[in-house]
Formats: sequence, structure tokens, C-alpha cells
Amino acid sequence: MVGVAAQTLPWRLRLIAAGVVGVALLALDFAARSPAPVAARAAPVSVATTPTTPNSSAITVANIAAITAANTTPQPPAAGAGKFVLKAQGHIPMPPQTPSAHASNLLAMPAGHACALMAFWFAGERESAPDVQIAQSCFDRASQTWQAAKIVVNRHEFGRQLGFGLRRLGNPVAWLDGQGRIHLFVVATGWGGWAASRVLHLREQNPMSRTSSAPVFGEPSILPLGWLWNLSHLVRGAPLALADGGMVLPVYFELGLKYPVALRFDAQGVLLGLTRISSRKSVLQPTLLALNELHWLALMRDNRIDGKIAVAQTSDGGQTWRDLRDLNVLNPDASVFAMAYAPWHFLLAHNSSPKSRQVLDLSESGNGIDWSLVHNLARGTLVGTGKDALAAEFSYPAMAVTDGSVWVSFTDGRQRIAWQRFVYEAKP
Repeated sequence: MVGVAAQTLPWRLRLIAAGVVGVALLALDFAARSPAPVAARAAPVSVATTPTTPNSSAITVANIAAITAANTTPQPPAAGAGKFVLKAQGHIPMPPQTPSAHASNLLAMPAGHACALMAFWFAGERESAPDVQIAQSCFDRASQTWQAAKIVVNRHEFGRQLGFGLRRLGNPVAWLDGQGRIHLFVVATGWGGWAASRVLHLREQNPMSRTSSAPVFGEPSILPLGWLWNLSHLVRGAPLALADGGMVLPVYFELGLKYPVALRFDAQGVLLGLTRISSRKSVLQPTLLALNELHWLALMRDNRIDGKIAVAQTSDGGQTWRDLRDLNVLNPDASVFAMAYAPWHFLLAHNSSPKSRQVLDLSESGNGIDWSLVHNLARGTLVGTGKDALAAEFSYPAMAVTDGSVWVSFTDGRQRIAWQRFVYEAKP
């Protein structure tokens, strides 16, 4: 009898584990449907050479009807009145002895700061390797060069501060609050792979007394996004600035089901609530695009074969969302990045080849739905020869606007972070 029991135990354990995971998925799926407790209004979009403190003024009740009408009335596209011209390109310096790099994020800095913008990414031997850390570099305004990369997040250090181990780090996303303090959100795992991730929230220490171009982070915490183990939420997309000084951070759930979630933060970086963006179960890594203060789009990576960029929209400042028809833009299960350059002038960095990440393009739109090619950012075929040949990869783009230029960064072959700088020139 002992022998029989020993043989059946693994099967029973697997059954119990499957049941627990099923309950967890149902619980987290239900929890993500709860609306954020407050409405939000996106900060007004304008052409700016540097980011400004979010506008504290809000629309009045009398304006809501006009804005609601604007949500359904076609707007004259601002796109196409000029062109984006490539002015410079290169690679961001890597930390020593880090042959792999991925998932960059750009943060535009205010006028007067030594850095025009900062870049964050994860670097190490390879993705998920135990030596992976979060690196940072500053584009210096005075010298007009990228500074040497520095490590700003070490998993061992912050694991000790949290009181439990961090096994993997990835996908850093930075936000500058109204007081000029940088917040960094990082994907972190304990046990398991990326699907068992949590979102680590770090805050810059003494931002008003910076003595170097690299921020020092502290006050680590894990965002409380699920009541059962708080697992499987990841971050990738940039925050959407709000008129009250807060922001909406797009994240996604990835354990079995895949769906996007919007997190609402106040001006001090305190989490206020969350809302599920899409009812679909195969979309992830949302990027948010504000058409006006209340009408936003979420463009999303599609995990299906032969997928296209998925779309959801809100007309009430993120309280409720509904799915729209996919964009007529291919998506080979790859991250995309969208942003507003000016009112009714939007940019999208995306992979456009049907089956791989060998082609990375920059497109523009006047309504967030219909996109046309602006520039081919990168294109490759094979790296290596024979059976060891690999398809070139240009992926995980990020963008920012500062000092009159549009900056794009992206992963180059999982080895370096490439950058390009564009200037918009109006047609004569």
C-alpha cells in the first residue's frame, strides 16, 4: 500500500496545484475588473521642448458635453503637415561586462537639469540571468553625449531591504512626479518565471540635492495588485500624465490569461486603484494615448498568431473601457509604444514584419486609429551563418520628447540599446 500511495502522490499534488492555480486565476481575473475609485483627466497635450509640471486646472462640468461630442467627431489630422527628419543615432553606453541589454525606457527631464533625458534598461549576461541589474544613462545637455552607464537597481540590495529575495529584474519604467522626484517601477520575480512577477516601486532619494547624473533609489515596495499571492503583474508602458499631477500606469497580467490593467496614482505616487482595460485574454503590454482629457486609447501587443495591434478606448478618463476593432497594423507578438507629439498628431513605434521582430518602424496618425509610415527605424535579416544563424531583432521601443526633438530607443539584437533623434520640420 505504501508503494501505491507513493506512486499516486505526484498526480494528486499536480491536481491540487492545478486547482489552486485555477482559483487564483479566477480571483485575479475578477479583481482586475474593479474600477478605479476616481475619474482622471489626462494632462493637455501640447508641443513642448521640455516636460512641464502637469497642469492643475481641470475642465468644468459645462465643458463635458463638448468633449463628449469631440470623442465621436472626426478631428482634422495634424499629422502630415511636415516630416520627421533623422538628425542623429547611435548606441547608449553599456555597463562593463554586460553582453545583453533589453527593454529600455526614456524619461524626459525638465529644463535646467543637466540631463536632457535619462534612459533605463536591464542589462546582464542574458535575460533572466542572476547578474541582471537595472542600468541608467543620462544624455548630457552640455556635452550633447550619453554618459557612462551606471547600475541603479541591484536585486540583492533591494531584496535585503524588502526582507525577501528577488530572483529576476526587468522592464524598468520611470515617472517624474510634480515635485521633480523620479519613481522607478521594475518587474521583479521571487520564484517562478516572468508570469510570477510583481511590480517593484522605487523612489528617488533627495532629488533636490543631486550630485550626479544618476538617481539614487530607495523606499522599495511591492505594488499590491492582487489579494492572492500578488503575482503575475508586469510593467512595460510609459505612464500617462494627468491634469491633477498624478498619472496612470499601464501594466498587464500574464499568468495563463493575458490582459491589460490601468493603475491610477496621485501626484505623490500613491496607488489609488486599478481598472481592467480589455476583456480579451491574449493582449498585453498596453501603451496609452490621450486624444483629449477624457478620451484615451490603449494600444496593445497581441499574443495570438498572425495578430494585429489590439485597441481599447475609454471616454470617461479611465473609469470604463471597451474593446475596439484591431488596428490595420501587423503585430508579431511584440511590444509597441505610442505617444502624442502634438494635439491630434500621434507617433507609434512598432514591429511591422508579420512573423518576426526584424523590422521596426515609426508611424504617425491624426486620430490614433489610422497610421502611415514615417521612417524605418531598423531592418535586419540574419546574424551569423549556417545552423547558428539567428534572425536580427529590433524590439521593445520607447520614445520621449525633449529640447525640441523626438527620441526613440530600442533593443538591438538583445545586446545593446540603440537610439535615434528626430526633428519635426514643417513643409514650406
